[in-house]
Amino acid sequence: MYHKLIKAIKRLHVGQRGMTGLETAIILIAFVTVASVLAYSVLSAGIFSAEKGKETVYSGLESAQSSLEVKGAVIGYSDDNAKLTSLRIKLAMAVQDEKIDSSAIYLTYFDAEYSEQLTGSDFTLTKLAGSTERGSTNMIEGDEVWLLTVTIPAGATVNPYDWCAIQIVPPTGASLQVQRTMPGYLDDYFNLN
Repeated sequence: MYHKLIKAIKRLHVGQRGMTGLETAIILIAFVTVASVLAYSVLSAGIFSAEKGKETVYSGLESAQSSLEVKGAVIGYSDDNAKLTSLRIKLAMAVQDEKIDSSAIYLTYFDAEYSEQLTGSDFTLTKLAGSTERGSTNMIEGDEVWLLTVTIPAGATVNPYDWCAIQIVPPTGASLQVQRTMPGYLDDYFNLN
């Protein structure tokens, strides 16, 4: 009986010589498929992290580069030719494709002995005639020139040969510092370049 069982089992597998090779091929294809899916996942993660890295670099550049630049002369005004009372600074965009909300700009005045955060009543920012409005009326855009008029704080005393500075902080980009030294004699108005 045992011999008959062995013969029956041997007869079952007589026509299946190629099955071992087919099973091996199926397993190999499964491994290749799993490896390719894993490789795709790794590449996708690498591309994603490279894009995030690029965004970080561009964000850093945007915050490091100055958005505004001084366009033309800085003009000082004095009272009785003795004390600086105000400054007029023409501003424009340093990068033509950018824009800044003029209502979100902060100013700080400082000199060798005094500093003060300026409020909206201490300065005005107006678009100069000849600048074409392309978007919102309060946005400083690439081809526009704006005039910043700063009233020197009452607590500050800027005499001949003294220096003073205005720090302009836009909502995006680096701040712009405009520092000037007064001439030996202060006229009613004078060029500080």
